[in-house]
Amino acid sequence: MEFGEKLQLLRKQNNLTQEQLASQLYVSRTAVSKWESGRGYPNIDSLKCISKLFGVSIDELLMGEELIILAEDENRRNLGQIFNLAYGIFDFMAVSFLVLPLFTQEEGGHFLSVPFFKFTDNPIWGILLSAGFILCLTLIGVIELIVQMKDHETLRKRMNQFSLLVHSMAVLFFIAFRQLYVAAFLFLLLMGKVVLLIKGPAR
Repeated sequence: MEFGEKLQLLRKQNNLTQEQLASQLYVSRTAVSKWESGRGYPNIDSLKCISKLFGVSIDELLMGEELIILAEDENRRNLGQIFNLAYGIFDFMAVSFLVLPLFTQEEGGHFLSVPFFKFTDNPIWGILLSAGFILCLTLIGVIELIVQMKDHETLRKRMNQFSLLVHSMAVLFFIAFRQLYVAAFLFLLLMGKVVLLIKGPAR
């Protein structure tokens, strides 16, 4: 008997609905339904709670092959959390452009590197778009970090995709705007994201 069948049997023997079991395990009813139908396994913490709730050992709940699958899933989930955390941090780092002297402007026949709040010798549309990209990336980073704490997989993927799109547009804009230091810094962060996307667990 596989884990999903065992869980369903234990739940019914204890006269619990999927919602009641989910409430006791602090997970969603969808998660319980997914486990019982064999479409996934709980994480280690949830598995310990199930073991304690029904008074059975983890060995009784899972066969050897299922333990291996669970360990692989847990490892993939942990790596995914680390990589998504890095995504959020990379985007949030855009706020540093407000104080780092990465913007170039001409003063007295010389080109100076200044932080954004001193960046004035340019068309107003360029300054506004620059501010827009900085604030947008910072906000995306904050949202990604919040979503990471909420552990919402679908929203996390969508935010990562949106992050890549905005980040790429920002690099192209700053190249066109001839702010090459900013573009180079953003490009390095973008390449970091691409590496995480390639090397990371299946998303």
